[in-house]
Amino acid sequence: MKKIWIGLLILLGACACSPANRCNWPPGAGPTLNILFIGNSYTSVNDLPGMFARMACSGGHRVDTASAVEGGWKLSDHLASSNTLDMIKQKKWDWVILQDQSEVPAVANWRAQYMVPAARILVSKIRENGSKPIFYLTWGHRGGLPENGMPTYHDMQAQLDLAYTAIGFELGVPVAPVGRAWEKNLSQKDPILMWADDGSHPNLDGTYLAAAVFYASIFGQSPVGLGDTEDLPQVAVSRIQSIAADTVLIK
Repeated sequence: MKKIWIGLLILLGACACSPANRCNWPPGAGPTLNILFIGNSYTSVNDLPGMFARMACSGGHRVDTASAVEGGWKLSDHLASSNTLDMIKQKKWDWVILQDQSEVPAVANWRAQYMVPAARILVSKIRENGSKPIFYLTWGHRGGLPENGMPTYHDMQAQLDLAYTAIGFELGVPVAPVGRAWEKNLSQKDPILMWADDGSHPNLDGTYLAAAVFYASIFGQSPVGLGDTEDLPQVAVSRIQSIAADTVLIK
């Protein structure tokens, strides 16, 4: 199992709506949603929690985020971490987002050994605290995982879809289908590049897609037309917002 380490960090109790994140609450914004992200560098690269909070603000929603994030970690590592468990108990979160290591859910024996047992216990602890869990379905590597029988991106994505859908169904937990939106983008005539140079982590467009999928998944609303563009070209923003809306909201 490869581990890709980018900026080992734990961001605990960090509010994603600070002035540095350009968030000014609109008039009439509703109550604040408190959202905890649990994951690794797929969450921390390009600051997905902050990007999501800014997007939410653009749509008229108050959001505070916190993160328990460390590079390369599996959900089983978070289950063994007193810091993560303390974060889960810190308050009644409106949503706790669970993101596993990029490869573990795609490989059947790793999934059975690490992902599924840890997810069951973490979901139980989240619910015991009165909070709601949601899984973060990630994307496959650009080159697949050939050493584990997945020679292409699509092969790996199919296994990730299977893993997150199955555990979500078993536990009655919703799934934010970021990886499916990624695949929808790739199916288009002129897809937007979403991977960073390593073929694994997201570039800024990829993180923006993840934020848009979470927006649609959590609020049940389309991100199309939201104004916070993260300085991306408007044509890319519009396409990404539409891909997220189509993936999440069109059944």
